[in-house]
Amino acid sequence: MGHQIYDLGDVDLQRGQLPGAKLAYTTHGTLNADKSNAILFPTWYGGQDTDLGWIIGPNHALDPRRYFIVCVNIIGNGVSSSPSNQPPPYDKGRFPRVTIQDNVKLQRRLLKEQFGIDKLVMVIGRSMGAQLAFQWGSLYPEMVPRLLALCGSARTSPHNYVFLQAVKMALTADPAWNGGDYEKSPIDALKRMQLTFDSWGLSQTFYRNGLHLKMGFATTDDFLNRAGPLLGGDVNNFISQVRTWEVADISDNDVFKKDFTAALKAIKARAIVMPSRTDLYFPPDDSEIEVASMPNAELRVLQSVWGHRSASPGGDPKDIEFLEQGIRDLLSYS
Repeated sequence: MGHQIYDLGDVDLQRGQLPGAKLAYTTHGTLNADKSNAILFPTWYGGQDTDLGWIIGPNHALDPRRYFIVCVNIIGNGVSSSPSNQPPPYDKGRFPRVTIQDNVKLQRRLLKEQFGIDKLVMVIGRSMGAQLAFQWGSLYPEMVPRLLALCGSARTSPHNYVFLQAVKMALTADPAWNGGDYEKSPIDALKRMQLTFDSWGLSQTFYRNGLHLKMGFATTDDFLNRAGPLLGGDVNNFISQVRTWEVADISDNDVFKKDFTAALKAIKARAIVMPSRTDLYFPPDDSEIEVASMPNAELRVLQSVWGHRSASPGGDPKDIEFLEQGIRDLLSYS
């Protein structure tokens, strides 16, 4: 089944306006009569709702026979409102900066206005989706009794920010980018971005152990030159998502006024924060600091060599089972 579109109308953002904002989403399962079985699952950088099915199904912790799972696309990902689908004058490189908080507030409207949902069973997110999960728990603690953040942070660290500048440089250095006013997405820019993600997204041990070759590639160059999913995307969309990620901070709003500790303490949810031991974007040290200020959180570190891609679609089944056990444990808490 294809995604559905919810029209939010003209919306005010933290740093501008977005006329005719739209959220694309899919659902799994049936919302029960008292609307008490909903789980929210937002997408991550470069991902779409179709990528979230690796842990959804009758044999998974996110069982649609029991739960109503809303998979929502973040703004800028090419399906929800994005540079590639927004009409002028807010299209392409003129698309406004959208923050993590903007995404969360629009998702709250979707849940309330489209489904009448006032409280969730859980919010789960990976990478940028985890950043949204933290923001959900902090802004709307009464709606979020459980939270699982996989390989993500409540605030983008300086080191992670440095990585994101390399991504932006990879995307904009191609002359064909033309300040965002291109007719065809610059393929060289996308290839450079994929190389940047391959160098940071997987650990040294992953490559040392030849796990990239066990995917069916004869050489490392064959792996790096594969037709990865990022190559099919749109450069302006990827830049828009970087602009959201690089300023992610659950305390950067009128509620917490950049008091990061206060924003973390506001998360009342029973939470599992699950970094990977080898993640270069969101290392366990950062997660440990965040969990220390969350009143009801547990740190569970994935002992994986897959780096940022630990427990992601197509990853090590043992890592995915570790993630699913965390989901099952959260769902068992009353």
